[in-house]
Amino acid sequence: MKRGPGYGRAALVALVALALDQLTKALVRGDIEPGERVDFLPGIDLVRVANRGIAFGLLDDAGSLVLVLAAVAFAGLLGVFLAASDRRGLWLPIGLLAGGAVGNLIDRVHEGAVTDFVDIGPWPAFNLADVEITLGVVILIWMYAFGAEPDPERPESAEPAGTGAGSG
Repeated sequence: MKRGPGYGRAALVALVALALDQLTKALVRGDIEPGERVDFLPGIDLVRVANRGIAFGLLDDAGSLVLVLAAVAFAGLLGVFLAASDRRGLWLPIGLLAGGAVGNLIDRVHEGAVTDFVDIGPWPAFNLADVEITLGVVILIWMYAFGAEPDPERPESAEPAGTGAGSG
């Protein structure tokens, strides 16, 4: 069975991830004032924070450099996908990464900062796009570390060399 590159699936995952990210941020911007803290669940608060830096507020004063770094990272991500687009399941982490990255990029362009709002104890505030990006990276690492695909030239049922009938 021939596998397709999964462009459509990656695009669908990216669109869903982007839509959910933008929806949650719009709800937070509409209902929570900057700096306001709202009890959500035990150990989880909602707090509206404008993150001008990269992940967890790093490079907070970098300004345009953050946009350039994000664009370069996104281009690299697309390059990985295009180079290995027929790899089974790659569409899922690529879609999550793309949707999350575009969601945060939209915030940077329209708001001047990324809206973060989930606050879990000592962990810096984050948003749904950050979760999507993190999950995409974890799945991608897992796939490349533990998800090696079988050699397409060798059938799954083939015996290792030297163990079949007539060997030895």
